[in-house]
Amino acid sequence: MKIASYNVNSIRSRLHIVLPWLEQNRPDVLCMQETKVEDAKFPAADIAALGYTVSFRGSKQYNGVAIATRQKPAEVFFGLAGEPADPDRLAGVRLGDLVVLNAYVPQGQEVDKPQFAYKLAWLGRLKAFLQKNFRTDQKLALCGDFNVAPEPIDVHDPKRILGHVSFNPEVWKAYEDLASWGLVDVFRRHHPDEPGRYTFFDYRVRDSVGRNLGWRVDHILATGVWAAASAECSIDLATRTAEKPSDHAVIWARFEEKKR
Repeated sequence: MKIASYNVNSIRSRLHIVLPWLEQNRPDVLCMQETKVEDAKFPAADIAALGYTVSFRGSKQYNGVAIATRQKPAEVFFGLAGEPADPDRLAGVRLGDLVVLNAYVPQGQEVDKPQFAYKLAWLGRLKAFLQKNFRTDQKLALCGDFNVAPEPIDVHDPKRILGHVSFNPEVWKAYEDLASWGLVDVFRRHHPDEPGRYTFFDYRVRDSVGRNLGWRVDHILATGVWAAASAECSIDLATRTAEKPSDHAVIWARFEEKKR
């Protein structure tokens, strides 16, 4: 079982990367964020032609989530409980006894703006959603762009970046509280102390990939039982260095369950 996550920063602008990546890597699940397209214009047929079922919710020019799966899901759902439900920020599928959730957490803009308070509350609402609907002893993966770099080794210049909406004590606390429900960072399980491994490289920074001036804000989290089945987890930088790329790279994990 191979699960991947990719903030595409406009699915229609990134099909030249997404489609070949699906063909070459054949993940069982690809979670996509920031698809930036209303549902009527989502390029579902292009993805379906490769043998995938794709479930999506989106809005024009911003947000949007999609999950492509090789197996047809037994259940598909969108959004959080309560209002705003934000169906274009959270999607989920059930594949047998595995649940895969795809989140696009609000960025927050500035720490003194309402959008940052909304981000912190959103992470809390996501934890409440997990508590109400799932168990920590079941197989579950939560993937996506969390807009949180959890540790100093997850950014290229922690002293300068400290205080950013994605790298400050308040957002760390909210993220840690979410993870305390029973989630394991699969990438850190396999690379516990490795610095310099990033998923986001700002377009505005000159040669950000070549100079490795990045952030690790895209994550694959999993319940303990499912994280224990992970065999490897890595970041595919080729998706960020491709022609006309997203500002994010694909992160993926491979899971191997032992036969009983």
